[in-house]
Amino acid sequence: MVRKQWKDLNPRTRKLIVGAGVIDGIAKIAALLDLLQRPPEQIRGSKRVWAISIVLVNSIGALPVAYFLLGRQRPYRV
Repeated sequence: MVRKQWKDLNPRTRKLIVGAGVIDGIAKIAALLDLLQRPPEQIRGSKRVWAISIVLVNSIGALPVAYFLLGRQRPYRV
């Protein structure tokens, strides 16, 4: 398999890669900010484990989405 270098990619592919990176970065920042602001009792699992996972796992946005869908507990409404 021949690996292409950045200069060998066409401009559309470069834009898609950069766009995906920006979206992933924004999703990670949003998830971390939400994680920092929530009290521990509203988080399923350890805040530390979620934070480390969000930062270190190269997830293409999947881990921040998993945090928003599965990691947070909704406060009970009366």
